Amino acid sequence: MARDGDPELELEPPRASSTGRVRSRPDPFLVVCRCFSLITALTAILCIAVNVLSAVRSFKNGSDVFDGIFRCYAVVIAFFVVLAETEWSFIIKFWKVLEYWAGRGMLQIFVAVMTRAFPDYSESQKDLVLLQNIASYTLLSCGLVYVISGLLCIGYLKRSRHQKEITREQAVQDLEELERRREELEQLLLDERRV
Repeated sequence: MARDGDPELELEPPRASSTGRVRSRPDPFLVVCRCFSLITALTAILCIAVNVLSAVRSFKNGSDVFDGIFRCYAVVIAFFVVLAETEWSFIIKFWKVLEYWAGRGMLQIFVAVMTRAFPDYSESQKDLVLLQNIASYTLLSCGLVYVISGLLCIGYLKRSRHQKEITREQAVQDLEELERRREELEQLLLDERRV
């Protein structure tokens, strides 16, 4: 027990713990980049769906097997576009060109062109042609934005800010761990002095 007047034994009351996580505001630039990446990934998924439908119809007819094979390649490459937008380190490690926005944009433009190629203008497939046009022109727009942004070094700026955000989050976690450890030690010290 602490005695009155003995400064050595009087303990200051424990400081209010930071039970709430120290929050820093998200970087608006990174939020915009993530939203654009999400839009691009969803557009690439639409291209995958359109190309799968086109491949199935081509193989069903039997007359246009080459178009079906072409569509299968488009599906595989569009899948890589989706993976590139997740920025999964495994993919980036093996395909370094996808780390750079200009390279990523050129891949998206290629998929858009593949999706738009060989349109079937028969009356019965107007819905598929409309989906092809929407998917291809949207992905083409995303690809052009990526290429232009890559040439303007916006991708480098995004990677730099993302690295700073990771460093900041790690510092906050370390600070919270130190605060938790300090509170544990203060509690041990209080318990020790009470004995």
